[in-house]
Amino acid sequence: MKRVKALVLTGYGLNCDIETAHACELAGAVADRIHINEVIHPEFPLDDYQIMIFTGGFSWGDDHGAGVIQALRMKKHAGERILEFVFAGNLVLGICNGFQTLVNMGLLPGLDRDYTRRRVALTHNDCGNFVDQWVNLAVNQDSPCVFTRGIGTIELPVRHGEGKFVADKTVIDRLEEENLIACRYAAKNGTPASGRFPENPNGSIHDIAGICDPTGRIFGLMPHPEAFNHPTNHPDWTRKRADNTYHCLTTGIRLFENAVQWLKER
Repeated sequence: MKRVKALVLTGYGLNCDIETAHACELAGAVADRIHINEVIHPEFPLDDYQIMIFTGGFSWGDDHGAGVIQALRMKKHAGERILEFVFAGNLVLGICNGFQTLVNMGLLPGLDRDYTRRRVALTHNDCGNFVDQWVNLAVNQDSPCVFTRGIGTIELPVRHGEGKFVADKTVIDRLEEENLIACRYAAKNGTPASGRFPENPNGSIHDIAGICDPTGRIFGLMPHPEAFNHPTNHPDWTRKRADNTYHCLTTGIRLFENAVQWLKER
């Protein structure tokens, strides 16, 4: 088959597009960085792509809340075409500000195949501050998430001021029952963070760091996998090199590789 093509959103304060495109390329995809204005144009060929990535950053300066204006703009001008993209069997990834945008649009959690209704939120961190640190994630092995297949634990950086995952108990219960909580904040040994700071950097309910829709094809997470695209990104890389755990393939890139491989298998 032809090489997988990834659409990486950029523009209006999004600032993680270059490393996200780089991560896609390392994973074996062709990555195009496309401005939001082009994507929402009625004649933009969205069906040329198999992965659409809502990148991190501060879209519209997080005015009116993180990801809110981007969600409104994209839903109004390209909502129907994005739904067609989803129902065609393609993949969608939202990272940090992108995750915030996906939940505001209603693309996540997508319960009952309803990708238009907002059911969850990402709000201000309990600590009251912007956090910029590395976190440990425990991956739910029973999750249908395409991106996290075969991964047990991940260490990734977070950098956000509005990352606390909240929802009504009925929604949380369904996410639990249907294994749609793809990854959670954890201690270094992989045990639950249990809401402790800084292991859980924002106070997310049930330590939720990322969720997927019931198909596993739409995935959003607050940590930045694209920011761990090389071993030297890690603050302990010299120590890991010394004890022979220095490898070229990072867990951040594995998330993107999983997506590319899944599309090739399909």
